This record gives sequence, C-alpha cells and structure tokens, in this order.
Amino acid sequence: MSRLEDVGAVAIGRNEGERLRACLRSLVDRVARVVYVDSGSTDGSVALAEQLGCEVVALDMSIPFTAARARNAGFERVKDLRYVQLVDGDCEVVEGWLETARARLEERSALAAVCGRRRERHPDATLYNRLCDIEWDTPIGDAKACGGDAMMRVEAFLEVGGFDETLIAGEEPELCVRLRQAGYKIERLDAEMTLHDAAMTKFSQWWKRAKRSGHAYAEGAAMHGAPPERHWVTETRRILVWGAALPAAATLGAIPTLGLSLGLLAGYPVSAARVLKHTLDRGRPLEDALPYAVFTTLGKLPEAAGALEYHVNRLRGRRRGLIEYK
Repeated sequence: MSRLEDVGAVAIGRNEGERLRACLRSLVDRVARVVYVDSGSTDGSVALAEQLGCEVVALDMSIPFTAARARNAGFERVKDLRYVQLVDGDCEVVEGWLETARARLEERSALAAVCGRRRERHPDATLYNRLCDIEWDTPIGDAKACGGDAMMRVEAFLEVGGFDETLIAGEEPELCVRLRQAGYKIERLDAEMTLHDAAMTKFSQWWKRAKRSGHAYAEGAAMHGAPPERHWVTETRRILVWGAALPAAATLGAIPTLGLSLGLLAGYPVSAARVLKHTLDRGRPLEDALPYAVFTTLGKLPEAAGALEYHVNRLRGRRRGLIEYK
C-alpha cells in the first residue's frame, strides 16, 4: 500500500503499552510523518515510538496536562501537510481508513474533518467495554462533532486556532463548534476507522468516565450555549434534572409528603424504557439494548456530579484537573 505523502498522523498517550504499539504500527509507512505525543509515560512508550520511527514530543508535565494540549503539540509538527489523522494511543487505525478519509476530504472541500466507525476491540470482555461499543455506534452523514479519532483538514484546523487547551474533556466537539461557525462541515462516514481498547473492568472506572462526560457537557454549554448554537444546553439540563433535581426532590420531600414524593423515582424506569426502544430501533439486540438503557439512565447521577462540580469550580474561579478512568 502506497504512502500518503500529504497526510500526517498524531497519536497521543501515556502508558498504553501494547495498545500503543498496535496504534503506531497502523500508521507508520502509511502516512508522510507520524508524531507521538507522550504525557509522562513510565512504561517505555517513548523508546517504543522512537524504535518504530516516529517523531516524539515529550510534554512538559510541570504544566497541567490535557489531551487538547497534547494534540496541539503534535499538530505543530505536521501542520505543513494537507491533512492530519488524529488518534488516541489506545486505538488502532483500520486498514483502508486513511485512504477513504483522505479521498472524502479531497472530494468535498467544505469538510473540515471526517470520522468513521470506532469499535471496541474486546466488546465482550466486560460489560463496560460493551457499553462503549454501543456508544460508538452513531449515525452516519453530516454531524455536529467528531471524537478523538478523525482526519482533519490542516487549513481549517489552523484557521480556528486548534483545540482549547484548557478543556479537560469535550475538546473535540468544542473545536467542531468553531469549525462549523467558520462555515465548515463535519461528516461521519460509513467506514471502519479504529479499534479502541477501553480496558474497563470496574464500576468505579465507568463512574469516573461518566462524571467526566458530565463535566464536559456543562463546560461546553457554558462556552457555546447561547443561540443559535445552544451547544449541549439540552444535554446539560437533562443531566441536572435526572441526576440531581429529581432524586433531591424525591428524597427531601419524602417526610412532608408522607413518602408520596418518592413516586418521582418512577420516572427512571420510564426514561430507561425510552432509551431501550431507541437502541432497539437502531438495530441493537436486546442483550445490548437492555444494559445500555439501564446504565444510560444510571449514568445521569455521575454526570450530574461532574456538571455540578464544574459549576462550583467556575463560581470559585478554579479549574479542575483531569478526571481519569484508567
């Protein structure tokens, strides 16, 4: 397979081990340059990347780390190229994706970024891995945002100033807001893109990941919630209602209402039923749809915790550090 001379790649990671090896091997000799941005690994990741022929950027860890900062640092090394594939170090790029993505960007000049199908490498290893695999199954066509794996048009990326390095999560959708405001489009292709390894084995990991999502929703809404964008406003309100207001009203009102307020909790199975129907309608089997519905509903609790923490810190003039689940 010939090398794409106008495409570069930026992979970011920390202590990804063999996942990083698979990631970099899926890129080396397929694009003009591969840059690996390391954030303080202690497992030999830097040596591995250098051995595979990648250019390495070792971040100064005395400065607060964010994935956005890492991606920007990598992008600086390949910004002379036409397109850049961004990928997380726990993902392997599927054969054929780079060519498909580049061809689509060449075909449609209005596109700033294209993404495809991200799949879990081991969806049946744990319940939490399977939940991620279902989450990745999103509609194809024009989209509001992409995730951490995407091929971007360098010109568009530079025009809007790249990622916001202050964000601890949700930096990709926030970037896509600015890209769309600049007149560009984002598209999700019906093509296999990456294999991801969530490596989630514990409930506590799932909880932290959901809490991080809630923080990202709240911060995104605070940044771009004004009309006409209304970025993540509806999602944040839903989180706060189902994850904070409703359980608070049900429990705090239990004594004065002689327990009648606890009936508000009946809204949770109703909400889960809606998610179940929607997931089944998307073609997922019941054995996938049922746990996804339950955990999506339950997830409003840690999401609300993350959203409330963001707002408390915002009032105090503070910024939270990373919320890491692995």
